[in-house]
Amino acid sequence: MFSTGQLIFAAIFVIFFAIAIFLSYKKDKKLHSKNYKGVKWVGIVFIVFIILLFVIKEWLKN
Repeated sequence: MFSTGQLIFAAIFVIFFAIAIFLSYKKDKKLHSKNYKGVKWVGIVFIVFIILLFVIKEWLKN
């Protein structure tokens, strides 16, 4: 389906892309921890809200 050259290119691209993402995250880690302090709580509340919606849906169905 894919030629050998395409597979080699894809593998090299994925490796270098992962390295670039890691280095970029490492460089910005201090800035992110300062600017996005409460984001984890927003995520937790959102997940709890979605679960609550499913519970209410199942409860009203019965």
